[in-house]
Amino acid sequence: MYIGKREFDTDNRCYIVGILNVTPDSFSDGGKWVAPGAALRHAESMINDGADIIEVGGESTRPGHTPIAEQEETDRTAPLIEALHARFEVPLSIDTCKGAVAGAGVRAGAELVNDVRGLKYDAEMAGVVARAGVACCLMHNRENIDYTDFLSDMLGDLRASAEIALSAGIAADKIILDPGIGFAKTYEMNLEAINRLDRIRELGYPVLLGASRKSVIGLTLDLPVNERLEGSLAAAVVGVMRGCSFLRVHDVRETKRAVVMAEAILGR
Repeated sequence: MYIGKREFDTDNRCYIVGILNVTPDSFSDGGKWVAPGAALRHAESMINDGADIIEVGGESTRPGHTPIAEQEETDRTAPLIEALHARFEVPLSIDTCKGAVAGAGVRAGAELVNDVRGLKYDAEMAGVVARAGVACCLMHNRENIDYTDFLSDMLGDLRASAEIALSAGIAADKIILDPGIGFAKTYEMNLEAINRLDRIRELGYPVLLGASRKSVIGLTLDLPVNERLEGSLAAAVVGVMRGCSFLRVHDVRETKRAVVMAEAILGR
């Protein structure tokens, strides 16, 4: 698939999406990259460490986060995306579930929209993506955890998000699916989702895994957020083994090395 001008071999490779949160309250790095200079330096560091995509987020999606207005989210993200686009050649992603914010991000230079609501929050979002002709990542999410059969229901929810995209005119080769680790899932469901990424891949779209530093790792290892590197790498390697094409991570250098090693073992 193409994201911007770059072609990604999603059948044979796994790529690194570096997280750049310009939020005061994100669960792992809230407040660290709010200043424009700090954000640009961190982006450059991640690119040098091997990031294939840089993703900018302006609103925390952690449990209990405080929602912000569209304009504030746009003000946090669009100027930074414009500055990144002017300085670096890697594709840029905007992490938002709001169509207006996504539109501003795309106009500023984003070539991927990552919607943590899978196009089900803002009715305008699918049209924004379709008209812009950019790629989109559709994450699994729902309002409750009242599943009949977790895996089947998750796959059905993701299939529904893809259908919304296709119906709006988004090309099939512009769609990525994400199991949504940490969203509307119990601890056991999160583990199952990571282990069954191959089933998501069978839906016919590339898969992105975002498990970096999340609570499922903290609960498994009984570790705080700043000590979850090894667990994050383990999840990343399982992701590679299960056929995922993108890893959304905080620790780019370490994850890149783990991916290269895993791909070498797998003969990719």
